[in-house]
Amino acid sequence: MPALHDLLAANPYPGRGVLCARTHSGAVLGGYFLTGRSPASRDRALRLIDGELVVGPLAPGEHDPLRHYAAVTATSDWLVVGNGEQVAQAAQRLRAGASPTDALSGFAYEPDPPIRTSRLTALISRDGGRTTVFGAARPSRAARPTSNVMTLAVQDLQAGEAVLLTTYESDGEQVSVAAPFTEVTVNARNGAELLDEIWGALDERFRIAAAVIDPTEGAECAIQRSS
Repeated sequence: MPALHDLLAANPYPGRGVLCARTHSGAVLGGYFLTGRSPASRDRALRLIDGELVVGPLAPGEHDPLRHYAAVTATSDWLVVGNGEQVAQAAQRLRAGASPTDALSGFAYEPDPPIRTSRLTALISRDGGRTTVFGAARPSRAARPTSNVMTLAVQDLQAGEAVLLTTYESDGEQVSVAAPFTEVTVNARNGAELLDEIWGALDERFRIAAAVIDPTEGAECAIQRSS
């Protein structure tokens, strides 16, 4: 399997990404990162607000539903991590008793042609992360306008293993839809090292923020880096 750092370093503009990793100390951790190219995309920060990690404008301003959202929230059983307003919707469904698969159903990629950004979500169980359910609503690489909706259940990651979802594959100029998911290896022994592994691989021109979250603790205890 490729190394997480090498895979991200080879993809200068991955857009936004979510991952679940088991460190070499045995802890299962969630990860989220945000990159941007345009001034509007880069005019964002990741902040802890009311127990959630929220992507919002650097200065108070108008809410843009495609750029501003809760990226990390939690229910009693699940840590919910993702790249759009579907994070809040999935959490609401889980609190109402929906299964993880049902909580991730019915979403569509973002209405931002021509890029058509995928909506990515990870539900990481708060019992030590034994189960992670990923959801993705992606555009087809063909011409049809409907979304490809995927759910992927991952159980019992081994030490040094991770699963990564990103919105784009890009050389920094041309952007295309990323692979549905990638299994990777990590070298990290703890959350701080995993955050360094992610942050150090992201292109300095585009990186905005990244966070690593322990599902047993929630967003309040997340560790973050920002540009």
